[in-house]
Amino acid sequence: MTTRIIERSVAAGDDPPRRLYPDQGMPDRVFRGILRGGGALVLAIMLLVGGFLTYRAWQALSVAKWDFVTTEAWEPEGGNFGIAAVLVGTVLIALVAIVFAVPLAIGTALYISEYAPPRLRQTLISVVDLMAAVPSVVYGLWGLFFFQGHVVTVARWISTYFGWIPLFKVDGADPRDPLATATVFTSSTFIAGIVVSLMVAPIICSVVREVFSQAPVGEREGAYALGAHRWGMIRSVVLPFGKGGMIGGTMLGLGRALGETIAVYLIISPVFAIQPHILQNGTSSVSSLIALRYGEATDLGMSALMAAGLALFLMTLVVNFAASSIVARSRSGATSDS
Repeated sequence: MTTRIIERSVAAGDDPPRRLYPDQGMPDRVFRGILRGGGALVLAIMLLVGGFLTYRAWQALSVAKWDFVTTEAWEPEGGNFGIAAVLVGTVLIALVAIVFAVPLAIGTALYISEYAPPRLRQTLISVVDLMAAVPSVVYGLWGLFFFQGHVVTVARWISTYFGWIPLFKVDGADPRDPLATATVFTSSTFIAGIVVSLMVAPIICSVVREVFSQAPVGEREGAYALGAHRWGMIRSVVLPFGKGGMIGGTMLGLGRALGETIAVYLIISPVFAIQPHILQNGTSSVSSLIALRYGEATDLGMSALMAAGLALFLMTLVVNFAASSIVARSRSGATSDS
């Protein structure tokens, strides 16, 4: 049909319609080259970091071999070292942080995107972004000198009524003794995790809020037209649309929590044994181990610290790649990419 119209136009003496082709001029080629170069540069930097850590960690890995993953002690000079204890502590602190950060971040994102008045919305966005910009040492000092003294009472209450759960058990704590010392509840995984949760919540909130704001307007209006109230619209449109963003934002926050150093280092009391009781004094993490032992490390000790850093690097990389994959495969991720 199109060919006949073109033939008739040519026969009538009219100019044939012009065909449109994508512009392959110099600006497009330069822009495409810059984007590809930026992506390649990021990948190259990550490979260089991984290669550097592997090279520096090879001496320790060749000494410890597979025991590096299963050993709890950290005595590089004696040849007895591993990351089992600090790896468990890292994961527990990050999980506690996520448990507190995710509801706070999602609730804040919902209020900003769906309930906050327009004049207040931009202010709240700026406040959340400002929280992400606060240095981690400030959170650590706040948690050490102010927050820890107030949360010990909560930890004691949880241990008293839920101590039959192994996770909340505290060795040496007697709930029947009102004069029992509170030091068994300080410098714990629980306190460090809550402080880290305040650091990762703004990151999760920013990702989730951006996804919620992209929920299709037509589906929102359709839900209202069918008689749904605001929460019904959110439950049937916004939350299903933003499911991938919520999961991806949570995993990005988890990756951030796994690598937190200064705030955790200031709060915890390092122990090189697997400590599964989150309310009890004493825990450790890979990043705080590096900060604690870096200044006094021998050649083998430095190589062992590099090996611990390599393990943390790989774990964080896996979490971030999984988050990116989930977001890209979700409906919200596909919409934002288009």
